[in-house]
Amino acid sequence: MSERYTVVALADVATFGAPGQASWHMIRRALDVQAFGINAWRSTEPGQWLIAAHDELGGGAAQHEELYLVLAGRARFTVDDETFDAPTGTIVFVRDPAVKRGAVAEEADTVVLAVGAKPGEAFSVSPWEAAGDALRFWETEEWDRAIEVLSERHAELPDQASVVYNLACAESRAGRLDDALAHLADAVALQPSFATTAQDDPDLEPIRSNPAFPPAPAATD
Repeated sequence: MSERYTVVALADVATFGAPGQASWHMIRRALDVQAFGINAWRSTEPGQWLIAAHDELGGGAAQHEELYLVLAGRARFTVDDETFDAPTGTIVFVRDPAVKRGAVAEEADTVVLAVGAKPGEAFSVSPWEAAGDALRFWETEEWDRAIEVLSERHAELPDQASVVYNLACAESRAGRLDDALAHLADAVALQPSFATTAQDDPDLEPIRSNPAFPPAPAATD
């Protein structure tokens, strides 16, 4: 170990994983990488999302170019509506931030490494990752600690829907129901798709029957 470089096994990098979901190896945070985003996800069973379906233009994104490398196992990627098999050693590079991408594990212990940054600009941590620092407290149910972290991120990033949505979830779990409703309304105003997400989110069960809870969007033909 040195101040000038670090050597560490992926298995020893701090992880977060909600029950039934892939584990997130928080590489960038653990090593304090400043020049680019880098993280990895490991499945615990087949069918889990390794890379949630997203583009790099929506809430929580940072307009990054992204490269994905399958380090172990086998994944199924969908990129720009094309689905393909991705065994160990496959590299997927998505240059266009508008392209939707995602990956699902085909077997347990599939690992995908993700690296990204926005061309031509100094790196800044993606809003989703900034909010993600609080997610480790879901496993321990330390809601006050989660609220503290997310409140700080919200003050830094007031227009990031994913941050304020997760804050609403933590407040709901903590019994701070009025705060949760207010922040959920803010999240939906910033990103209307959260109105759909909220309908089935177990974190929001304590406030779902409140008349102020955002209604599900009307179905379209």
